[in-house]
Amino acid sequence: MVTHQYSFKKQDECYTKVYAIYPILKYLKPNSTIWCPFDLVESNYVKVLQLEGFKVIHSHITEGLDFFDYEPEHYDYIISNPPYSLKEPILDRLFSLKKPFAMLINEAGLFDSKKRYELFKNNPFELMIFDKRIDYIRSLEEKSGVPFKSIYCCSRILPEKIIFEELGEKTRC
Repeated sequence: MVTHQYSFKKQDECYTKVYAIYPILKYLKPNSTIWCPFDLVESNYVKVLQLEGFKVIHSHITEGLDFFDYEPEHYDYIISNPPYSLKEPILDRLFSLKKPFAMLINEAGLFDSKKRYELFKNNPFELMIFDKRIDYIRSLEEKSGVPFKSIYCCSRILPEKIIFEELGEKTRC
């Protein structure tokens, strides 16, 4: 496999609010081990998943753990909000790992490249579509949202190809 060593880009750091994590939880087996490959210990993914009884392995490029080079020894699911600028290589690696995953990604352009078209055509996937946009935290200092619609792009997690979910109250975060 080709190494893709990616570098930290501030524009790729959009922090997920708590209310956007809960919709995926009901599709996970209790007490599973979850790898959050784009998350630091203070990530809401790490906090919420641990609070809900999951064992969490987190990794982040700033800690020297490159998603394209690193893989934990044992885990059941891969769940995170990945850097959107690397959507295609991340999806390629996720499908190659053949583990169930759920990535919260921008839906715009999801099928716009030949490579992504082939990835989705040739691999099992599901989509979780929400009733409204998710409001992210752009940085730990700045509390403004981002202007696009996000979905969970999954593989081997959801019971149907497309699931529609309502987001909880934004005040929960």
